[in-house]
Amino acid sequence: MDDVRRLALTLPRTEEALVRDCVKFRVRGLVYVAMSRDESLMGFGFPKEERAALVASDPDRFLMPVRSDERYNWVRVRLGTLGVDEMREFVLDAWRMVVPKGVAAAHLDAG
Repeated sequence: MDDVRRLALTLPRTEEALVRDCVKFRVRGLVYVAMSRDESLMGFGFPKEERAALVASDPDRFLMPVRSDERYNWVRVRLGTLGVDEMREFVLDAWRMVVPKGVAAAHLDAG
């Protein structure tokens, strides 16, 4: 969780919010990463059309979103199964989904 927070808070326009005891990272109200209450699961923005394949590729790690979130571009992962590099990739890709392309490009060019 600490690694996720450190990364997310470096991303332009990101704000951290506590919603029903769950930590969420969002840009202008659009959530791109959320932690479960016990911090064992991380939900993140992910293309709907690709998530079934991701979950099928490793169902012990990846889970479909809860029913109420199925309409969103969202998937979940068991946080303990992620390495720092993989977590970074998922968080950055999710953030790119919610910011204007120019903001993402400027940040990635600067980094």
